[in-house]
Amino acid sequence: MTESLHFIRYQAAGTVGVLTLNLPDKLNGLTGPMQAEIRHILAHLKDQQQVRALIVTGAGRAFSAGADLADILAKGDGRSQAEETYRAMIEQSNPLILELRASPIPIVAAVNGIAAGAGASLALAADIVVAGKSAGFLMPFIPRLGIVPDLGMTWMLPRMLGEARALALLLLGERISAEQAAAWGMIWSCVEDADLMTVAHELATRLGAAPRHATAELKASLRNAQDHTLEEQLRYEADRQRQLIARDEFQEGIAAFMAKRVPVFP
Repeated sequence: MTESLHFIRYQAAGTVGVLTLNLPDKLNGLTGPMQAEIRHILAHLKDQQQVRALIVTGAGRAFSAGADLADILAKGDGRSQAEETYRAMIEQSNPLILELRASPIPIVAAVNGIAAGAGASLALAADIVVAGKSAGFLMPFIPRLGIVPDLGMTWMLPRMLGEARALALLLLGERISAEQAAAWGMIWSCVEDADLMTVAHELATRLGAAPRHATAELKASLRNAQDHTLEEQLRYEADRQRQLIARDEFQEGIAAFMAKRVPVFP
């Protein structure tokens, strides 16, 4: 698993895997090869049973500075850069975000240092985001580059912050601290830098103890709710409960509740 990885590190201990973006000299810029390796790990985790939660973090002093602009400049003139960037987004970056969002195992982003541009999108695509106090989020697309936010940022941020805050944050391109992001509900929590990975592991361990299918079911429920009326969503929930209550996991949960013990799920 690890011998073919050059742009990320991946380690698994027990039920928790840790994926580390590993280009610290480039502030973990999201190169094409790095994105391909992340997708390789996600595909591996989808088809196995041992690892039940994943932590994504960055090596060095940044989570990720976003797109590798030097790589884009190397593509030639503006038209060539535009076409190559479009191709890379359609073939690599957009599928990466969709695979993160659809992962059957829960994903915790442990944001150490800056998460900028596409790096912020990557972090916010996780299920739970926890950040160190020195971390921050920066969306420089509009004021510094004259391009729209991408990798799902225009979809995710208004849902997290509301349109007014999302629009202002993206228009101004200001750095938002981890503490402010937590206060606004953009991330789960802000912790001391020294405690970041400990907290991330604790969260991942708790998430991994839940029934494996439950994460995928919850994500699907929330996605459906965005397009459903309340009446439609109530029917959807009833249909899913009809399927899920018949599963062994629910029977174990009931048995554990009645016996006043912690459930042990397969």
